[in-house]
Amino acid sequence: MQFPVRRENGDYEVISGWRVHHSHHRTPVKGGIRFAAEVNEDEVKALAALMTYKCAIVDVPFGGAKGGVRIDTKKYSADEIQHITRRYTAELIKKNFIGPGIDVPAPDYGTGEREMAWIADTYMAINTGQLDALACVTGKPVTQGGIRGRREATGRGVFYALREACAQKDDMKALGLTSGLEGKRVAIQGLGNVGYHAAKFCREGGATVVAIAEREGAILNTRGLNEDQVLQHKKETGSILNSPGATNLPGSNDVLESECDVLIPAALENQITAENAPRIKAKIVLEAANGPTTPEGEAILQEKGVFVIPDIYANAGGVTVSYFEWLKNLSHVRFGRMGKRYQETMENRMLRAIEIATGKQFSESDRSAIVRGADELDLVIHIHVLETRMQALSGMKMYGKSLPAHMHEIGFLGPRVSFEHGIWLTDSDIELVRETLDVAGFARSLGAQTVIDGDGDEPGTACKATPPTRREPHQRD
Repeated sequence: MQFPVRRENGDYEVISGWRVHHSHHRTPVKGGIRFAAEVNEDEVKALAALMTYKCAIVDVPFGGAKGGVRIDTKKYSADEIQHITRRYTAELIKKNFIGPGIDVPAPDYGTGEREMAWIADTYMAINTGQLDALACVTGKPVTQGGIRGRREATGRGVFYALREACAQKDDMKALGLTSGLEGKRVAIQGLGNVGYHAAKFCREGGATVVAIAEREGAILNTRGLNEDQVLQHKKETGSILNSPGATNLPGSNDVLESECDVLIPAALENQITAENAPRIKAKIVLEAANGPTTPEGEAILQEKGVFVIPDIYANAGGVTVSYFEWLKNLSHVRFGRMGKRYQETMENRMLRAIEIATGKQFSESDRSAIVRGADELDLVIHIHVLETRMQALSGMKMYGKSLPAHMHEIGFLGPRVSFEHGIWLTDSDIELVRETLDVAGFARSLGAQTVIDGDGDEPGTACKATPPTRREPHQRD
């Protein structure tokens, strides 16, 4: 498509834009909109195909699509970008290429929450009275129908992909690396939304970010870079170069060839090519951008034994959380709103039963840490709040064992599922806890000396109980 836009100086400029649908096997189709000076039709077609495969890999019910507008955002004011975004949206509406059940765009390179809010506003202005109009686009601000966790979703997904890969001992041993993220040297190309959050989560996970590149250049610090400090320096000076404690590299692409264990290209496509692939020193390449490695470059990396984590898996966190936002807009209910209070009430009942069974009281800080219904962010990023709660419970002892361990031993809870940062419960464990909140039975299962109701006694009276015998996991009285 092509459309004219009036610039602030009074001149008119014809803008080129594209929107491509790759697959309608699942609808609506889904894919980002990028604003870039180099975008073209072939690029948008290729990225739309990638979206089809990406959605299939993470099993979200979307077909693949992609959009692009050929502009250099640095050369336009905010008002001009708004005019371009709204006119592009109007063209999509005229051609029936946007809608909650047709095509649901999202942010990409050069776009963000601001542009998505403009798209949603334009769509609702033209389609007045449409109940599900907010679901026409994802990646919106939380205050305008967005979802908590969407902004950092792609970077968080990149981090999870790297964490899981580094947890595979055999794979890491073959690369000459130790398992786990701790101590891994990470180099990142791009400090946009994806690159920033990938750097943040990797650093917080124990890795050391040694190099960062942006379009104006690259910086290196073998002792580690803090992405917040680098970003603050860029806001103050307009460039990441000359960041305190860092050494400037001659060119932006030099970060690809820097000494590191993990290389994360998080900018544009076709960055690792047959020309520079032989000089890449990283043992793991984590593709946070879309298509950052050319086929020729990938063949060379494979010959060198480099462990490549592909983009259609690594950066799928964004479309996954976009799916949650789309569902939220269609249902008109915030995640967690319906069940949070009920969940907290049931957990308070469980804590009260434990207090009576053990004769010990939880402190207010422990109680507030344990009794907490999952909110929208918890559900989006899959934080298992029971992990925190079980850690808080571990301070209470019964028969010389921590309470969670005793609960597992007597079969009240099923097998433990061990993860890097603690113990999580299986879904069947969680369901069993909720179904077994019969106070008397729960207390008896713990071998308590006092219960609030048991074997015909009046509530609140003492009831003698013998130490429990072992039950098979998930077997209830």
